[in-house]
Amino acid sequence: MRFGIPLEERIEPGNLGCQGCGGALSMRMVLKGLSDDTVAVIPACCWSIIDGPWPVHALQVPVFHTAFETAAIMATGIKAAKLQQGKDTTVMAWAGDGGTFDIGLQALSGAAERNEDIIYVCYDNEAYMNTGIQRSSSTPIGTWTTTTPDERPETRPKKNIMEIMAAHRIPYAATATPAYPDDLLAKVEIARDLRGTRFLHILSACPPGWKMGSGDAIAAMRAAVDSRVFPLYEVRDGLDVTITRWPEHEVDPEAYFAMQGRFRPLLDDPEELARVRRLIDRQWETLVARHREHHPEPAAG
Repeated sequence: MRFGIPLEERIEPGNLGCQGCGGALSMRMVLKGLSDDTVAVIPACCWSIIDGPWPVHALQVPVFHTAFETAAIMATGIKAAKLQQGKDTTVMAWAGDGGTFDIGLQALSGAAERNEDIIYVCYDNEAYMNTGIQRSSSTPIGTWTTTTPDERPETRPKKNIMEIMAAHRIPYAATATPAYPDDLLAKVEIARDLRGTRFLHILSACPPGWKMGSGDAIAAMRAAVDSRVFPLYEVRDGLDVTITRWPEHEVDPEAYFAMQGRFRPLLDDPEELARVRRLIDRQWETLVARHREHHPEPAAG
């Protein structure tokens, strides 16, 4: 273990991920927090390509590739089969934002409502990157994609998937990013040791889709957290909110947007930019208020 991060690897050094892929790094870090007795369920997404074909696939755990909309229900079935075999195998559904926020939401909601004993991980790169950078309901306001071009950028706010999952009152839901690996690993370990539906929402930079250099991925993900665009927090039993990382050196949201070419339409529209900044402030204030409900500040004096 080095700096609190296990040295063991459960992903092969060669894979088909793009340079700077946050999704590939997220998988590497998450598997470090799980045991060898883990099965990964991967629907159609970038990772169904990154993993590659058997017998030379990238992961050192069994992988079940499944249809776009069925990650959660397939993981549920595999977990039930393992229990019948007398095995307490960790079953992890691993899907992108398209397979989570959109196409897979019904199966995910059903699994969460039943409190199925699975870990569901959404690696969120904020668009359908594998099929050509089309918008998803995770795509932020003012963003370029191939289906929301510069002339008609995304106009709707990003769907708040954490609020949706918390509304199911599942045991654990958390946001994370591989740019802060200690926070990510701590949450993976918490999820590993709980029972019921556990949900991890991991912001994962996509340099081609975000229109930035591959070497800027870590800096961009850190800036997303420190600008409060993507706060790091956890929710237990749908109600108890804890902010797990408070920005030490706050980054202006505009500086985060300027790191990525996809936000050019937003930066060129001062009125829309001001609206987005107000939305970020309001969401952060709401999150802080919910944190204070369970973690009040000590009285002065």
